[in-house]
Amino acid sequence: MQTLENNAALDAALANHSLSIGGVVLESPVVQAALSGYSDRAMRVLARRHGAAYALCEVLLDIFVAVVGTNSRNLAKIAVADEEHPVGGQLMGANPDDFAPAARRLVEAGFDCIDINFGCPVKKVLGRCRGGYLLGVPETALEIVSRVREAVPAHVPVTLKMRRGIDDSSKSLENFWRIFDGAFDRGVAAITVHGRSVEQKYVGPSNWDFLAAVKRHAGQRIVIGSGDLFSAEACVAMLARTGVDGVSIARGAIGNPWIFPQTLALLAGEPALPPPTIYQQRDVLREHFKLSEQLHGEDRAGRVMRKFAIKYARLHPEYLPVRSSYVAVKTNAEWQAVLDRWYAVDGAGRAGDLDRDETTECA
Repeated sequence: MQTLENNAALDAALANHSLSIGGVVLESPVVQAALSGYSDRAMRVLARRHGAAYALCEVLLDIFVAVVGTNSRNLAKIAVADEEHPVGGQLMGANPDDFAPAARRLVEAGFDCIDINFGCPVKKVLGRCRGGYLLGVPETALEIVSRVREAVPAHVPVTLKMRRGIDDSSKSLENFWRIFDGAFDRGVAAITVHGRSVEQKYVGPSNWDFLAAVKRHAGQRIVIGSGDLFSAEACVAMLARTGVDGVSIARGAIGNPWIFPQTLALLAGEPALPPPTIYQQRDVLREHFKLSEQLHGEDRAGRVMRKFAIKYARLHPEYLPVRSSYVAVKTNAEWQAVLDRWYAVDGAGRAGDLDRDETTECA
């Protein structure tokens, strides 16, 4: 895991607590990434309540957004709460023609920023010429950027999510810089760069040296870093070592909204906050369940929350049996029964090996 060092770069990171994406001014440089299958309205609201300055919805297919009807499950995917502004909507697709109507639909739904995904490394996504695949075809990627920027009002920022390339070849690096510079030339307000290649998926460390090189190249243009952010210490270390303008927390935020106040405490020069106690975990689990129930309905809330509860379990001192209990849940009543059993007595929480958790698609 990346560790924190005391140096001049760290002092600069501690002093700069704000981040602007176009005309959208954020209170801190700590944001929640788009997470496929996870960052719905409930997760985003919870992250914002815990101090995330900004959050992105789970990645949405452009063709889905453009034709979304009145189906409750579909509408839930683009639902925005008043309290989560500013909030970003992320699009992924293959055909430039499909992006403009989808981008306009997200603006109509209430999203304050439109993000384009050129980073997803999942095999089925690459096979459909989406996500990280587009890093290998700069002409198409930049045409998508132009279509989105032209489609939405000038006050709505357009941003981009990239990995550092398809692989480690010189051609891949050439394509990266062509898309990176070309996207800014076409009006994007910020670019989030993940330090792994598409070929790498989630294996091996994120290349923070590459992120530092990107920020040096970018100058005053806004670069947000991503990759291996599983603790508050790692978030502050990335800001210090790379000079990026913000950090985008992905898998490290699933079942762990406390990473936001923990990071903000370090940025404020305060002592590190401890892991949440069992009662603190219980209260947030209940809060998250209620938010999920409001979004997905009583019938689906338990099934949706099971995958989150499995992640929350990492912070419980009895991690393995708690996790196993949640894995077996099939109904809301069973979900509540696990909560009543394992969170009935307060105690210290567990930091957990959060950086060794299983991967999440399109994070």
